[in-house]
Amino acid sequence: MISNAEIIAIGSELLSSSRTDTNSLYLTGKLNSIGIDVELKTVVGDTEARLETVVREAIRRSSLVISTGGLGPTEDDITRKVFARVMKRQLVLENKVLERIQARFRSRGLEMPTNNARQALVPIGAEILENTAGTAPGLWMEHEGSIVILLPGPPFELKRIFEETCIPRLTALTGGARMVTQVFKATGTTESKLDEMIAPIYSKYRNPTTTILASPGEIQVHITGKGRSEEEARQIVTELADQIEFALGDLIFSRGEESLEQIVGYYLVMRQMTVAVAESCTGGLISQRFTSVPGSSNYFLCGVSCYSNRSKVELIGIPPLLVEMGGVVSSDVAKALAEGIRLKSGASIGIGVTGIAGPSGGSVEKPVGLVYIALATEVGIECQEFRFVGDRNRIRYWASQAALDMIRKKLL
Repeated sequence: MISNAEIIAIGSELLSSSRTDTNSLYLTGKLNSIGIDVELKTVVGDTEARLETVVREAIRRSSLVISTGGLGPTEDDITRKVFARVMKRQLVLENKVLERIQARFRSRGLEMPTNNARQALVPIGAEILENTAGTAPGLWMEHEGSIVILLPGPPFELKRIFEETCIPRLTALTGGARMVTQVFKATGTTESKLDEMIAPIYSKYRNPTTTILASPGEIQVHITGKGRSEEEARQIVTELADQIEFALGDLIFSRGEESLEQIVGYYLVMRQMTVAVAESCTGGLISQRFTSVPGSSNYFLCGVSCYSNRSKVELIGIPPLLVEMGGVVSSDVAKALAEGIRLKSGASIGIGVTGIAGPSGGSVEKPVGLVYIALATEVGIECQEFRFVGDRNRIRYWASQAALDMIRKKLL
């Protein structure tokens, strides 16, 4: 039975800024779907001594070890010989594998380079996992109670081998165990405040587990449960998820993968309402987020990026005296932008945004990060003041998130 898994991503290129280890993400998702926890991932370069240390430790502590990469034909492809050395197995040339590689080259009208023969070296006792998408086969071995799987690095080859030959065998070894994850997305609060609200609830449980992930403008709560069947795992998750959902209330905007702009779009369609936006400091970001959703033409009428004072007056129609008296960054200007764009477009909801995104332009009275967001409907105008922190891009994104959330809560 498999109790835990570990992934070793091999290749010096994965330690540079130019390559991302997407294979580990894919493998983690697939393993989780059949009830296997991935407890550790390691990225190691093409250095034999370091890789040998990592492999020895992995086999000692994990019941399933999967490596990716390092099965190619070049000198720096060291995976086979390091694993063979750790497991004290001799590498032998498998003629069937060699013939398959030669045939693959012949089918393309090429002669196989001599160094490709390295890919036919197999540790004694290893099962060969045929690679129908490339030259390097995968390998399946058992050693001291652990299952060890070596997979090639190219994602297309890795996925083909793993899905065709590994998943069915691994599924049989889990005893039918399954993992289910419920995701909540929340906004309008901080990570620490959200955790304060739900920690007394989730800390009582060991299964399911709860993970909180924060990103600009959004906090995700992942609840993962494990059961002897998918139904049992789902029941385990639901018990905790219902409590967390009740505790967070309308801070939650999604119970899946939907973005905030998608959720706002759903509500606008349900209410048969439309929206228009007049943006200053966000410079069209809110409009861009609306229009990134297919079908948004059904509810998004227009967006005006009125950055200069003159454009606010000429395009939106706010009184010049309003800017002169209170400055362009004020609640009155935000309200005028919201009401002006609503009236000019005929939208059900008008949004106006003005603020200081920085890095310059702030003062003691009006610091960088100060943003006013107003929402106008036919029954009135409301405005909120926000003080965001971070660089220019972060402040602009936080402002767009806050504007979308104001619409969401209004439509609730």
